[in-house]
Amino acid sequence: MGAQEFLAGLLAICVINLVLSGDNAVVIALASRNLAAKQRQKAIFWGSAAAIILRIVLTIVAVFLLQIPYLQVIGGLLLIWIGVKLLTDEEEEEHMEASSSMMTAIKTIIVADLIMSLDNVLAVAAASKGNYLLLTIGLAISIPIIIFGSQLFVWLMKKTPAFVYIGAGLIAWTAGEMINTDKKVAPLLYNFTHASGEEVAKFFNTTGAELAKYYNTTVEGITQAMPASILNLPESLEWLLPALITALVCGYGWWVKSRRKTAKVQKNSAAE
Repeated sequence: MGAQEFLAGLLAICVINLVLSGDNAVVIALASRNLAAKQRQKAIFWGSAAAIILRIVLTIVAVFLLQIPYLQVIGGLLLIWIGVKLLTDEEEEEHMEASSSMMTAIKTIIVADLIMSLDNVLAVAAASKGNYLLLTIGLAISIPIIIFGSQLFVWLMKKTPAFVYIGAGLIAWTAGEMINTDKKVAPLLYNFTHASGEEVAKFFNTTGAELAKYYNTTVEGITQAMPASILNLPESLEWLLPALITALVCGYGWWVKSRRKTAKVQKNSAAE
């Protein structure tokens, strides 16, 4: 790998980490936002540590993960559930001890980190093109983004409660993108017959060689090896599924919170 290609890969990894590591920071912030300050710091510390460890492990096994069918669909569906859970969790649960709340937050963070780190690792692995130095730099860059980003998001959510919807929406959008780029599902949704192998690989955030290996063909034969599309959607509509999932998650969260607020007002009125 030449110096120019190395710098281009490094720039790509920086951008990927800024975009995708922010997702992990949002999850940590959402899951810990209702804890007491001391418990929140512990949840952020352990959540960040889990995110970093998981990222290291996933980087090592990234090549094998690429071969697992429907992995990103399963991960996307789990993220939708996590987004809804984080958005609809009660802000005050007086009956729950702080330590129990902290453990619940850490468990949620670990599950979400596992899924969202997968998205980041696969994108970084593709950008590094097998260069382990670039992979290591990518991991190093993601660490401060996760740690300091989560604390920034907690502060924003405390200052502006509506920011919680932005955080949950970002998680939901990531879920939609993960489902969109699953190598078993995407060919059924989108029509790739007009695209070259490299163009299709770019859609999946990977290289032509890696995608060809997945479909057991050459780069030129990728589109022929893919299953026939059912919906025949153009690639330009790749935003549609993430947008629908984001709207559903945020809409459902708003509906649940509105019902709770109304029920609380009615309960207080009845008590008076």
